[in-house]
Amino acid sequence: MPDLPASRRLRAGRYAEPNRIYLLTTNTLERKPIFVDFALGRLVVHQFRRAENLGLVNSLAWVVMPDHFHWLVELEDCSLKTLMRETKSLITREVNLSSNRTGPLWQQGYHDRALRREDDLVRMARYVVANPLRAGLVEKLGDYPLWDAVWL
Repeated sequence: MPDLPASRRLRAGRYAEPNRIYLLTTNTLERKPIFVDFALGRLVVHQFRRAENLGLVNSLAWVVMPDHFHWLVELEDCSLKTLMRETKSLITREVNLSSNRTGPLWQQGYHDRALRREDDLVRMARYVVANPLRAGLVEKLGDYPLWDAVWL
């Protein structure tokens, strides 16, 4: 593979398949902890729900961490590229308006992992929502406000 910047390497060979389940992750620019502010983290959640209400994805689990998010989705009527571009763009606009900031919010690109149907999705959802525990942000999952999973 040619020597490409990291964000371009992430996109190389990417293929989005409807009805496939993906774990999506993206980081804030310079890993700044923007979402320690609960109200700003809720803006991310709002965009997850928007994507689901539009029929783009079926959200299975998610967590908004201070400097990134993980989102386990079943892709419906959308491509990964469009989903992430629109979601990140709308979050940026809302966060910038709400916090009187300007400029980019996210690192370029995102990471996606396609899951097979036989993968243990409940285990993956638990992994996603347990991020705050592993990061030492809380002692009990119920103490962290910015997560959800359809099974839990």
